[in-house]
Amino acid sequence: MSVTQPNAAAPDLTAKTAENAVLTKATLRAAELLDITARVLASIIGVSEATVSRMRRQEFLLERGTKPFELAVLFVRLFRSLDAIVGGDETIARAWLKNANTAFDGSPLEKILTITGLVDVIAYLDSRRALV
Repeated sequence: MSVTQPNAAAPDLTAKTAENAVLTKATLRAAELLDITARVLASIIGVSEATVSRMRRQEFLLERGTKPFELAVLFVRLFRSLDAIVGGDETIARAWLKNANTAFDGSPLEKILTITGLVDVIAYLDSRRALV
């Protein structure tokens, strides 16, 4: 009589899928709260606008280890930092993102369309949060 061992990889696969689903949902929610269009979100995380549409229909999940996944992590981090600074006020967060800022020589929204700009805006927000 042989005993079949359960597949040890199955729970790991489920955890990875859950992680992918959580980040995909968080990315879409952050974009929605910041009033960022599918086209702009696609540029920020490095996917096509059609892919963002598939993400919304839950037909596509960002996958760990890919550049879009890592950029989405940064985008969600930006959202969380900005949300903490503005006390959860979506109107102020949207205005801050879209209005010109002398620290960026333009609007933060324009800046975050590049990877270096995204990192710069996160660093700026982190420095603002650290003020005592």
